[in-house]
Amino acid sequence: MYLQDVTWPEVEGYLSSRDGVVIPIGSVEQHGPSGVMGTDAMVPEKIAMEVGKESGVLIGPVVSIGIAEHHMSFPGTLSLRPSTLIALVTDYVNSLVYHGFRRFFFLNGHGGNVATLRAAISEMHMQQRLKPSGCPIQFDMVNWYDLDEVAKLRKQFYGEREGRHATPSEIAVVQYLRADLIKDGPLIPPASYQGEVHGADDFKQKYFDGRIGSHAEMATPEQGRILFDTAVKGCINKIGKFLV
Repeated sequence: MYLQDVTWPEVEGYLSSRDGVVIPIGSVEQHGPSGVMGTDAMVPEKIAMEVGKESGVLIGPVVSIGIAEHHMSFPGTLSLRPSTLIALVTDYVNSLVYHGFRRFFFLNGHGGNVATLRAAISEMHMQQRLKPSGCPIQFDMVNWYDLDEVAKLRKQFYGEREGRHATPSEIAVVQYLRADLIKDGPLIPPASYQGEVHGADDFKQKYFDGRIGSHAEMATPEQGRILFDTAVKGCINKIGKFLV
């Protein structure tokens, strides 16, 4: 079930037997010369929707804008303040708590969200503790690319050429999901990892085209299909243990 595609009686019926929801979250940011801006939002949303089809769990609307300040020197990137993302996620969850949802699983597609998302979860746990009459709520989260079997495939397909940003694995999944978004053209060798980044300008100075050691030219739609299917299975397994 996809929340945006069902009626309120259908949600009411769902809540008669289940109280869990999956919330995909990502980012709109640069992904090098061959990766589209919406990669980090598109991939977890599509994985989540497939998980919903196969498991019956409700899938919430994707939180498509995240923490991407370090990419802001590249045109088109969108970024929230950490306080804004915490407020957004808190209001999103509290709306669902009001209706009777109690368990929330975040499926994340952007590493820059992790610290802020954990802070939001801590904030919500504190709010619950300060409300003695409130119903306990539970949270879990995973980065789709860190699922064990997905991580093994990334290493198998790309080795050290996977890199750290605008990776061939995520670009391959987008190629599989949206053939119309495959970008042609040769890529020059990417800059290697150069340590801590100190703001957006420093990022662009170190990583001139947006990639961090990532050989995106290795990506293929067939690899993307395998990665996607593996991520769906891994999520169903992980989500099932939490939501069922």
